[in-house]
Parts: sequence; structure tokens; C-alpha cells
Amino acid sequence: MDLKQHIRSVPDFPKKGILFYDISTLLAHAKAWQATVERMEKALAPHRPEVLVGIESRGFLVAAPLALALGIGFVMVRKRGKLPGVTVPYTYALEYGTDTIEIQADAIERGRRVVVLDDLLATGGTMAAAINLCRQVGGNVVAAGCIIELSFLDGRKKLEVPFTSVVAYDA
Repeated sequence: MDLKQHIRSVPDFPKKGILFYDISTLLAHAKAWQATVERMEKALAPHRPEVLVGIESRGFLVAAPLALALGIGFVMVRKRGKLPGVTVPYTYALEYGTDTIEIQADAIERGRRVVVLDDLLATGGTMAAAINLCRQVGGNVVAAGCIIELSFLDGRKKLEVPFTSVVAYDA
């Protein structure tokens, strides 16, 4: 199945000049969504993850069903102020300014094998930050992945772990 046929391209969103790849059409197609989860499961199972970390918010849509398929836990990385309890923040540079993500301090047991997931990898900044945050709280990050990779932006070069995607766009 060609999953690209189920991903809608939206020009000039969220601003002029950006081509947004919308996975809502993929999620709405049961067989395509099932194929996506199965491909991700096959690619990530050899890394033997013990917990999957999803990056807010579309990364949750990837990590939660994949964790269920693999029979392992799911942890959220969110924007500052969105998680209850004691959290650990991580601030990272953006093209213009900074952003901060957080994880609950007790979300990952020290030494656990972690795979970090999102829906899309562009420049790699947010994914690299989430990997560093998971390491900061004691996780052993063994891989990362997403549904869509914008390979022309070279985001995977910022990641220090094996990376997988099920769909890549070269331009």
C-alpha cells in the first residue's frame, strides 16, 4: 500500500510558503492506518523498546497504538505546563528563539530502553530535544521514528540514534 496516497498536502499552512503534510486523512483510513502501525512495529521491534515516548501532540497518535501493538508502555513529552506533578524541563533552540518541553520526573525508569516517536521529522530539533530529555531522566534511548520524514531537511543528522520513517519526501 502506498501510504503517500493517504497523506494530504496542504499548501501555505500554517503560513505562506510551507507545505504541510496532514496525517488526519491517513488516520481516517483504517487499512492505511493499520498498515502504518504495522510497518512502524516491524521497524522498531528489533530495538527491543521497553517504553515508547510520544512528542506532543501528533506523536501521541503514533506512539500510543504502537505501544499497544508492542505490549509496552507509553510516555508523553509535552510543552511546558501541560503535565501534572513533578516535571523535568528541557529548553532547546529554534530558528528564532527557544522552546521548552517537559516529561514527568518519574515517567521512565532509569536504564529502560526507550524509542522516541513523532508524526513528522523536519529539521530534527524537537526530536533531538526529546531524546536528550529522555536521557536526562535516565532513559536509554535506542531509536527514534516517525511516519513522515522530510529528508531534504536532513533532520536525521541531528539524531544520535538509529532513525526510521515509513514515508519520506525528498522535496
